[in-house]
Formats: sequence, structure tokens, C-alpha cells
Amino acid sequence: GFYANLLLTQTPEHILTQTNNKTEILCELKKEHTGVYWYRWSQERQHFEFLVFSNTLGKTTYGTNVSQHKFSVHEARSQSSYSLHISHLHPSDNGTYYCSVSQSSQLLLGSGTQLSVVDALPLPPKTTQTPMSKKPVPWIIKSKAASKKGPCSPLVWIPLATGVLLLLLGLVPTAHRLYRLRRRLWLRIHRQ
Repeated sequence: GFYANLLLTQTPEHILTQTNNKTEILCELKKEHTGVYWYRWSQERQHFEFLVFSNTLGKTTYGTNVSQHKFSVHEARSQSSYSLHISHLHPSDNGTYYCSVSQSSQLLLGSGTQLSVVDALPLPPKTTQTPMSKKPVPWIIKSKAASKKGPCSPLVWIPLATGVLLLLLGLVPTAHRLYRLRRRLWLRIHRQ
């Protein structure tokens, strides 16, 4: 079976690039191994494909119909890190790429790198302001001026205090009425 695993660190998580570019996926290994396998999962074709195996002696074995001109594996830092280089990118290269090592008859997989190859990259959002975003500016300035005086600005506490006072004054007659009602009931009960 395939096991996600902490012995492999694969970076980056996502790659978005243009047709005809090249890219690189890095795989760092924290344990001894005989070499690194690279696989691609194609969502479109629902297919898991073996691409290339590179052993610790630098010998490379390619999968069926896998181009050696397109895929190459480079070893770095004394066999603890391998990178898969993919050139002449095309939308057909889209998929999730996994580096993998074999350990005690299990295939341990990296976290995966999702590669998206597009003919044209999406344009960055425009930085010019739309008329919509100009309206709140004066309000923002006002609130900054109020906050300069601190949280107990007269603009805040005067209406707040007035509201509380009116609420209390409204409760006084109600409380008095309840008191009288309770007293009347109490007297009636005790007379009987």
C-alpha cells in the first residue's frame, strides 16, 4: 500500500506555470534508502503513472513512454535530497507529483506537489481603486479622529450615558408599579 509519511519532505505544495516553461520539485529524505521513485497522479485520466527511479549510485530508470528529455532527477547534499526537473511543460503534464521511497515492502509517499500548466497565467488583480471603494474614506478618517482621544471620547460616552439614563428613568415607574402590586397582593393574602 501507499503511506503518507514524515520521512519525506516534498516541496512546493503547488506549482502554477506556463506552457514551455520548466519546473523543479524537491524531495528531502530523513532515512537511508536505495533511491527515489517519482509518480504522477492524473485526475483527468484517473491514472497513477510511474515516471522515473533514481538510485543512490545515480542510475536512472524511466517508466514506459516517459521522455528522458522531459524528466531528469538531480541529487544534492549527499543523497539526502533529490529534485525532479520537468522541462518543455505542457497542459498534459498537469497532475499531482509524488516522490517515494521503498521501505520494508511499503512504498512511502511524499505529500505531493500539484502542478498546473496553463497557456496564459491569470493577470494579477488591478491596483486602481474603483469608485465604490472611495466612499468609505471620509468615514474612516472620522473614526480615526475619534479614536485619537482614546476609548472614552465624548463622542462615544455622551450618547451612551444618555441612553443608559433614559433606560433607567423608564424603569423607575415600572418598578414602582410592580412594588405596589406586590404589596396589594400581600395585604389581600394576609387579610384572608
